[in-house]
Amino acid sequence: MIARYTRPQMGQIWSDENKYRMWLAVETAASATLAEDGIVPAEAAQAIRERGGFDIARIQEIEAEVKHDVIAFTTAVAEKIGPESRWLHYGLTSNDVVDTAQALQIKAASVLIREDLLALIEVLKQRALEFQHTPTIGRTHGIHAEPTTFGLKLLNWYAEMRRNLERFDAAAEQIRIGKLSGAVGTFGHLSPKHEERICEKLGLKPAPIATQVIQRDRHAHYISTLAIVTSTLDKIAVEIRHLQRTEVREAEEYFSEKQKGSSAMPHKRNPITTEQISGLARVVRANAQASYENVALWHERDISHSSVERVIFPDSTILTDYLLAKTTNLIEKLLVYPKRMLKNLESTGGLIFSGQLLLDLAEAGMLREDAYRLVQGHAMRAWKDDLVFRDLIKADPEITAKFNSEKLEHAFDLNRQLRNVDAIFERVLRG
Repeated sequence: MIARYTRPQMGQIWSDENKYRMWLAVETAASATLAEDGIVPAEAAQAIRERGGFDIARIQEIEAEVKHDVIAFTTAVAEKIGPESRWLHYGLTSNDVVDTAQALQIKAASVLIREDLLALIEVLKQRALEFQHTPTIGRTHGIHAEPTTFGLKLLNWYAEMRRNLERFDAAAEQIRIGKLSGAVGTFGHLSPKHEERICEKLGLKPAPIATQVIQRDRHAHYISTLAIVTSTLDKIAVEIRHLQRTEVREAEEYFSEKQKGSSAMPHKRNPITTEQISGLARVVRANAQASYENVALWHERDISHSSVERVIFPDSTILTDYLLAKTTNLIEKLLVYPKRMLKNLESTGGLIFSGQLLLDLAEAGMLREDAYRLVQGHAMRAWKDDLVFRDLIKADPEITAKFNSEKLEHAFDLNRQLRNVDAIFERVLRG
């Protein structure tokens, strides 16, 4: 991933330096475990632990010749260790090291992403509580529907991000897996007990069964979860982009004092952060498709997945980390305009209470079909001629025959529509 979208801690996890360090950690844990059983000499395990090291330029130089990254790595490390290096990589195949080390990188990346998730969840909760009783118009199909509150919008996102946290925890745990079972997964040179102890040293669980590779359904699950997480961020961004439109302007991104929106139009305050979130979320979703393609491999192993994962795992975790931080900052600094929300809510002259009026007329004794025809007729006239729906209703003798003025006002009562907001908050936050 390009530096523009890479936060330092996450970028370091996917650096070549850290990748080789994780490879060396697997090699060192393996030699230490085998030394405990007398398979590898204790002095060799000590030499690997103390003198094992690498030079990236040297690894690249060797790989250019041998065309094999793990052999290039073990050769470069062996040069640092000396004669005891004959015990390096003992009983292992390349993917024992690569898959297990990648699990260590994903584990480290998951720690950062989980912290990001918790930070966004907390900000959404706080701002939802802040605007719990701030009325705004609810829109369906982009058209004014019935009243809601801005707090409920935020609470809905909060609840979804809580589900995303649960999904992510499950996916991260399912991929916290190592394997050291050999070339086709049969433990031809080590034993399952060795694998268990090596994985324990590394903070991983052993794969119950594998071929030469850990099965890629786990990896597809993980990337898919990142795609769902970032799709939620896209959902949040799309809503805010709509709310920031000039003719709506109920909320907008923070715009700093020295920020510029357009090279040609000085008045512009463009939603650049939310547009960036929407755009980059597409990349993570596309990577999920690539992860599905990696599930089907030939026989006990091919490497068609390997080149793909060199791209999709760094890019997906880096982007998820970046987008979560961006969205947290977006929500934390979001400019909210309750007066504009109320103005927009009232802009249709009470049309948004047509559903309540329909129910009240039915309750008062009018057939529902007759009530619907009557209310819709006034609603369509109000739309067409830009009239005040509330006034049309008050002037209709069929309706006023059913309602006194107090009952009519009750049909247009905003608080009546929003009387269950606290109950929704209590249900979500209790959960």
